[in-house]
Amino acid sequence: MTTATSGTGWPDGPMLALDLETTGIDPESARIVSAAAVSIGVSSSPPACTWLVDPGIEIPAEATAVHGITTDQAATDGRPAAEVVPEITAELNRALAAGWPLVVFRAPYALTVLAREAARHGVDFPAEVAPVIDPSVLDKHVDRYRRGRRTLPALCEHYQVRHDGPNQAIEDALAARLAWRLPRAHPHLAALDPATLHTQQQTWAAEQAHGLQQHLRRTDPTATVHPAWPLIPATT
Repeated sequence: MTTATSGTGWPDGPMLALDLETTGIDPESARIVSAAAVSIGVSSSPPACTWLVDPGIEIPAEATAVHGITTDQAATDGRPAAEVVPEITAELNRALAAGWPLVVFRAPYALTVLAREAARHGVDFPAEVAPVIDPSVLDKHVDRYRRGRRTLPALCEHYQVRHDGPNQAIEDALAARLAWRLPRAHPHLAALDPATLHTQQQTWAAEQAHGLQQHLRRTDPTATVHPAWPLIPATT
């Protein structure tokens, strides 16, 4: 691992980290069960917003096994998605309007889920979500051939970032510290302004998607990986 160095520029400025826990792995149909939006690098209050959501559908057992939230718990203690989705979207809009980078691990999944939920509940969603910092894309770009898993906990361990509980929205959002650590381990990332880095990530993500698709098709000729980043376009 490259030795971390001090940095200036966007890594030291304000960012908003977003994480969602959901009902499933398909971003087109998954519903939000919990969410966290954490302001990083600012002293404003509150630094974090969290939500427990009643998705309005059964939470599959396999999803509960991941994040620990049951259908009964969400229905009893959560708020209706129709109330929460506008609030999450408002936090995203607030950060984008201020020019803050949005830190989202595996952005196409989380942002697509949020965009589809917004459409489902009649909430306006920004036409363009930028700039986005996706630690998953950055890590694969700077350390392409490293062996081992590339999950969020694995990246936190590799880059020595504190992560107290995987698959909890607030802890996963706080793992956006990766967006602070990565440019220090790889200073050329810090040298790019957020808009340029956003554009670069679009290219890198497309290359990574192509490589993953080639790998998957060795065992499944029908396998497809969507190359869009940071958001999968709506089909309708």
